[in-house]
Amino acid sequence: MFAIVQAAGWPIWPLLLASVISVALIIERVVALRRAKVVPAGLLKRAVGEFKRGANNDKLLEDLDAHSPLGRVLSAGLRNVNASREIMKESIEEAGSAVAHELNRYLTTLGTIASVSPLMGLFGTVVGMIEIFGAQSPSGTNPMQLAHGISIALYNTGFGLVIAIPSLIAWRHFRALADGFVVEMEQQAVRLVEYMHGDRK
Repeated sequence: MFAIVQAAGWPIWPLLLASVISVALIIERVVALRRAKVVPAGLLKRAVGEFKRGANNDKLLEDLDAHSPLGRVLSAGLRNVNASREIMKESIEEAGSAVAHELNRYLTTLGTIASVSPLMGLFGTVVGMIEIFGAQSPSGTNPMQLAHGISIALYNTGFGLVIAIPSLIAWRHFRALADGFVVEMEQQAVRLVEYMHGDRK
C-alpha cells in the first residue's frame, strides 16, 4: 500500500485525507440514522397515554426531549397542547425544522467529497502529465521519470473515482433516509394533534 502511495506522488495525500473523512462521516451517519434511534416504534401512543394520565407531565416532556428526534417533535406539541390547534402545529413545525437540520448534518460535507474527489484525481492526472512531458529532453526520454509520471496520472484518477463512487452512493442513501424520517415524523405529529384535540381516539 505504501508503495502505491509513493508511486502516486504527492497529489494522493489530499485524496487520502478525503477518504478518511468520508469513511468517518459514513460510519457516523450509519450510527445516527438508525430507525430505532430516530423514530422509535410506539413512541406516539406511549407519550399520549402517559400525558393523558398526567402523573408527571414535566418529567415526561424532559424524557421525550432526550429520547429521540421524534420525541423532541412530540414534546414540542405536548408543551402547547392547551393552545389552539394552529399554535400547536407551529411549535411542532419549528421543532421539526431543527430535527430535519440535525438529520441532514454532515451530508453536505459527504456530498462535497463525492463531487470534489474526481476533480482532485484529475488534478493528480495533470500533475502526472506534466511529469511525462518533463521526461522529454533533447538527449532523449528519461524512462524512470516517464514511468513515474504515468503512475501519478493513473493512480490519482483511480483513487479519485474509488473515493467518489461510495461517497456519492452513501450521500444519496442518507439523504433519502433522512427525508423519509422527516415525512414519518410529520405524519406522527399530525396524529398527535388529532389525538390531543379529540379528532382521534
